[in-house]
Amino acid sequence: MKEDSSGNNVILKVQGLKKYFPVRRGVLQRVIGWIMAVDGVDLELSGGKTLGLVGESGCGKSTLARLILKLVEPDAGNIFFRGEEITGLSRVEMKPYRRFMQIIFQDPFGSLNPRMTVGQSIEEGLRAVGVGSLEQRRRRVVELLEMVGIPALAAQRYPHEFSGGQRQRIGIARALSVDPELIICDEPVSALDVSIQAQILNLLRSLQEGLGLTYIFIAHDLHVVEYVSDNVAIMYLGHIMEYGPAEVVYSQHLHPYSSALLEAAPVPDPSAKRSWTPLAGDVPSPFNPPPGCKFQNRCPLVEDRCRKGEITLYEVNGAHRVRCWKVLGR
Repeated sequence: MKEDSSGNNVILKVQGLKKYFPVRRGVLQRVIGWIMAVDGVDLELSGGKTLGLVGESGCGKSTLARLILKLVEPDAGNIFFRGEEITGLSRVEMKPYRRFMQIIFQDPFGSLNPRMTVGQSIEEGLRAVGVGSLEQRRRRVVELLEMVGIPALAAQRYPHEFSGGQRQRIGIARALSVDPELIICDEPVSALDVSIQAQILNLLRSLQEGLGLTYIFIAHDLHVVEYVSDNVAIMYLGHIMEYGPAEVVYSQHLHPYSSALLEAAPVPDPSAKRSWTPLAGDVPSPFNPPPGCKFQNRCPLVEDRCRKGEITLYEVNGAHRVRCWKVLGR
């Protein structure tokens, strides 16, 4: 595995990743424009670490995840996995990489086939990569279920017989079945009760420590992201607005959008007093975003030059980067 300049194992590197979706209209379905879902994203993730990906709905988080997994083809940019570029690989060429890159879906109800038993759902991945005999695969299914806290007898039951938290545990077992190195957790606890969320989060952390897993953790809940993440990337309209170590982003956030998100996060103390100013304006349409900074119509620091050209990610200190020239005194 490739190492970065600091000696850390880099399992994933993304450079200038873009994905635009066509907007069609009329009888002939002519393309009249493009939705800029992901617009030039750069990321780097070391093995055994967790990258938290946060932002408002529609900012491009899930699209970015599917681009990384090559479930959606990028329009531009490069994706490197374990030091090898996978950007232009075909579906057949990607097959050897599939077992090392898995996903846990947001919906524990819709992500499992209701016509298949739990054991069949987990075993499906093992069959796809040609793991062992039928007996070996069944033993592996039992081992995985017990690893995530589900009784072995559950292998013969169907998804509708389980609660939401149990189904998500089954989804985690399925993702682990082929011994992946990178798992994308696409809002894995947002559909669960708060008490169950804590159990799933602790399970994911325990599995990471025991198996050396690498996570990209997508969520809206900023407290959840802070709890599980080593690094945090904050997205807005397809751009990374701020990126860095979790403790730095949470304690020394610089971008106005990051500040607005973190100040709006609820505090679990009814007696706590704090002041914050809600963001003015609406999120621009990704179909017709403004030139310059995409946050300009909601930003309290906006100036004329914010509306021209492209604002890049500026390095603040080490791995901490911000897409705003003004907060750095430029």
